[in-house]
Amino acid sequence: MHPAFSVIFLTTLIGVGQGLFLALFTVESYSAFGLLPPQDSRFYALGSALALGFLVAGLIASFFHLGHPERAWRSAAKWRTSWLSREVIVLPAFMGTVLLYGAAHFTGFNPALATLPSGAAVNVTAILGVAGTALAFALFVCTGMIYACLRFLQEWHTPLTVINYTLFGGASGFLLASGLASIMAPDMTRFYAGWTLILVLLALVGRAASLLRNARLKPKSSMRTAIGVKHPRIVQKAQGAMGGSFNTREFFHGQSAALLRQVKWVFLILVFPLPVGLLAGGVAMESPALLLAAFVVQYLGLLMERWFFFAQANHPQNLYYQAVS
Repeated sequence: MHPAFSVIFLTTLIGVGQGLFLALFTVESYSAFGLLPPQDSRFYALGSALALGFLVAGLIASFFHLGHPERAWRSAAKWRTSWLSREVIVLPAFMGTVLLYGAAHFTGFNPALATLPSGAAVNVTAILGVAGTALAFALFVCTGMIYACLRFLQEWHTPLTVINYTLFGGASGFLLASGLASIMAPDMTRFYAGWTLILVLLALVGRAASLLRNARLKPKSSMRTAIGVKHPRIVQKAQGAMGGSFNTREFFHGQSAALLRQVKWVFLILVFPLPVGLLAGGVAMESPALLLAAFVVQYLGLLMERWFFFAQANHPQNLYYQAVS
């Protein structure tokens, strides 16, 4: 498939925002049960503002993928059958929840509404955090299923697509939280770094599994099924057109197999070992600069990973639209 940079930025940016929010609420939840020391409300407020910034940036990027942005509201109309429509509904709902969560911490309006048997208070931010967590995972599922539900694209039609979207978003968000914590809540840096390492390793397992799976795929379509002719030997000389068309531009990346291999190995290095090394160095040296550099490096790798994700998908129509006269 032809990778659209608007969608690449959309999926990676909102993934960071989702992961960062989950990281913030994880610490607040641990603190509520006395497993971690409580943090200043400014940490949660600033973190929420940063997460919301990534979500807004992703939403803005999505508009560049629309032929008629003024009709964007119509994309939510098919929510009963379309994962894209569900994403369009869940994303603003999640953004609103993150905004309210950050505002509650910023203003200090956080009364306790109930008390659990353990003694932990159920306050406003706890309720918003639970709602935001549910919406964050729902958004991961909706975004991943937009591609995983396409049966004719074998590279995407697997539960690993949703799993990898979730793990990459979580890993990038927790890595950014490590950098934020090193500046505003140093005692939380190692906690976040530990979770980041776990999520990165899980993401590596998930992405490696999808790469191995896709490398072993056997096409279900052939030249015979593409044109509806059952002759045992069919050789295409041209597609019958003198120039390119929508089909040749939008369903094929137009790059060489060598470039795809190079992109694959580069993103594997940028997303996994390099940020982990910078993360370890940042924690050991108590360096916010190294931790933030780890996030920047990993995000660049995620852009390449997402480009590869789209480019690797081989649309069946390319069996016919593969050569220009």
